[in-house]
Amino acid sequence: MPMFRLKPMIYDTLASYYDALVKDEEATLSWVHWIESFQKPCSMLELACGSAEITQVLSHHGFQMTALDLSQGMIDQAKRKDKELKIQFECQDMRNLSNLPSFESIACLCDSFNYILEKEEIVSFFKEVHDHLQPEGIFFFDSHSLDRLDEFSEEFNETGHIEDVDYQWSIASEEEIIYQDFAFYKENGEVIQEHHMQRVYDPEWLKEALHPYFYIESIKTDFDLEGIQPGEKYFFVCRRK
Repeated sequence: MPMFRLKPMIYDTLASYYDALVKDEEATLSWVHWIESFQKPCSMLELACGSAEITQVLSHHGFQMTALDLSQGMIDQAKRKDKELKIQFECQDMRNLSNLPSFESIACLCDSFNYILEKEEIVSFFKEVHDHLQPEGIFFFDSHSLDRLDEFSEEFNETGHIEDVDYQWSIASEEEIIYQDFAFYKENGEVIQEHHMQRVYDPEWLKEALHPYFYIESIKTDFDLEGIQPGEKYFFVCRRK
């Protein structure tokens, strides 16, 4: 019988396979070009940086990067890519930045924002970001669109083989939550799973929650569609009040 371990939703297991599953150089450059269309190189804090693909490109483009992630596995993967040791990495929760200085810009990318599951925590998060931005600093974040809830109302399943394991990846939605489940089947019979939950927020509510702390300079859907439109992600550019 295979061994079974349920892993917490901080990418402990997934960190080893993350790039093989989702690495997309074209998408990485789209995020970078979006940021650079509003912000010249500056001091930037990236929240929930994952394996730091975007972080690395921004650093190469002259941004002074500090990057954090809750998963030590992700931070370890990210550090291996930083051959020139230009990036400061921290393993910590993005909801508490009290140990960090202020920055000219802060970014939370690749739907990492949606891992915050309570509205009260979103409001506190926006205040925390505000308090760690320099005057008129810019906050970049993207969020799953409401359309994603409809897209995954019928469960999506993907199977394949990466590196040394077979895997299964399923995505399903229920009410405001998107559930992602990963199973990795090792050759020795061990099965390791991770379970992830993300909450999708109405963009009109997000505007209200941002209002005490930020001016909204831009909202786009899928990088290039102005405003809130049918699509996969909303992209917010906010300036500190």
